Amino acid sequence: MIGGKPARNRRSTERMLVELKQWLREISDLNAAGGVLNWDQATYMPEGGAGARGRQLAMLCRLAHERAVAPALGRLLDSLIRYGESLPYDSDDASLIRVAHREYQKKIKIPPDHIARAVAHGSASYDVWTRARPANDFATMVPYLERTLDLSREYSSYFAPYKHVADPHIDDADEGMTTASTHKLFEGLKTQLLPLVRAICEQPAADDSSLRQTFAKAAQLDFARHVAERLGYDLRRGRLDLTLHPFSTRFSADDVRITTRVSENDFGDALFSTLHEAGHAMYEQGISAALDGTPLGHGVSAGVHESQSRLWENVVGRSRGFWEHFYPSLQRIFAEQLSSVPLTAFHRAINKVARSLIRTDADEVTYNLHIMLRFDLELRLLEGELRVKDLPEAWCAAMQAGLGIAPSDDRDGCLQDVHWYSGYIGGRFQSYAIGNILSAQFYAAALKAHPDIPHEIASGEFGTLHTWLRDNLYRHGSKFVPNDLVRRATNEAMNMRSYLNYLHQKYGAFANSTGGGHDFATAYNGNHRSISSD
Repeated sequence: MIGGKPARNRRSTERMLVELKQWLREISDLNAAGGVLNWDQATYMPEGGAGARGRQLAMLCRLAHERAVAPALGRLLDSLIRYGESLPYDSDDASLIRVAHREYQKKIKIPPDHIARAVAHGSASYDVWTRARPANDFATMVPYLERTLDLSREYSSYFAPYKHVADPHIDDADEGMTTASTHKLFEGLKTQLLPLVRAICEQPAADDSSLRQTFAKAAQLDFARHVAERLGYDLRRGRLDLTLHPFSTRFSADDVRITTRVSENDFGDALFSTLHEAGHAMYEQGISAALDGTPLGHGVSAGVHESQSRLWENVVGRSRGFWEHFYPSLQRIFAEQLSSVPLTAFHRAINKVARSLIRTDADEVTYNLHIMLRFDLELRLLEGELRVKDLPEAWCAAMQAGLGIAPSDDRDGCLQDVHWYSGYIGGRFQSYAIGNILSAQFYAAALKAHPDIPHEIASGEFGTLHTWLRDNLYRHGSKFVPNDLVRRATNEAMNMRSYLNYLHQKYGAFANSTGGGHDFATAYNGNHRSISSD
């Protein structure tokens, strides 16, 4: 109808949609500016800048939050709800209206003053932690951690009533998950993992001395950068820098950065940290450009994000085929250290399973036990059952009970993870275990669609896998809730089947290669009836 009411309404709706996108982009730009300041603090900022940096971050986050909870934005979203429901569910505009409205309803519960206080405290706490951990000085962190705990409970209070004080934090990281559902997942996972850990650790340990030689830092960094780029990390839209605790960050679709750390006496540290962060970054770089600057323009959840870091770091980066391609060039770079080390020995070394103290250094099999320990301690802290000053003792007891090993100091104990010292307590660790499970599930789905992927990896070709992930995961950003995205990509809900099969097949093959396959199978199957249950 030319000049009729439907045309006028359509034009009005289109104008509102343009206004919404402009509004959301302003919020995105403010958050990105804060992200740049965070990145700088963790990479190049001089120590003396910490005080002002906390104030600057608090101001930017407060402004972004105030813009995100403005009543005018709420009215704009309310006016567009019906229009969004008239569109195909998976269209960009329908998803934008749906997700932006959901985020608005959550954010209006949180006072801007709380955001400013929490961000300023997190920045100050992180700065102190960077010195307290090397000094093995937990006592200095006690008042900071107590304040963090207070702020974490305060945050949860804005979402009362809830079934557990950790639920709001867990839902923020992994929408749809709760304390109860995470407990259930971990109980099942622990039941499956413990006999596997015992069975593997009863076999002769892999010799990883070849990784503990002296490797020039610059050469390590160059090799790691080269491998990340070969996998698909676009350095024209990113960069690699050094930091204390590696991370990735997105400022825009064309500026997604990663950081790593380099140890002269541990070859795997720089490489696998880089692959891990490159996995996060490739996810962000693969999101549809049309979603940039909106609530859809980032990964859907911490768990799905971790699935990509763990997929590229472990499922691909620790595979035999991967090293059939890259090991000859690595031997040329570090001829003195590796020329006499056979590929089979090197591959076993980078997949060594051993009970260890440091989460980020843990192998694939024991890693989730570290996560469960932290998750339980988080809950006890939030519930008030565990006092902050008693955390070191509780940590040691939990490590001894769960992994049969305990740290001799806090540096390798409760000070090792940056998470509690730079943000809230709660919802900080379960995502890693979810990511491990999903990494194998997504990879299995990619193999079902493209069975030649392992052969391509052995030839140094990663395009097929990267394209499948981009088409089925990355490009969607946050259009779909995590459970929906997993079903769309794999045709099933998240489950442990692919992950446990992956671990069993991989480490069973190692046992067979050393002549312990029968003992491994007997030990494992004696405690483990099935690996097909969810």
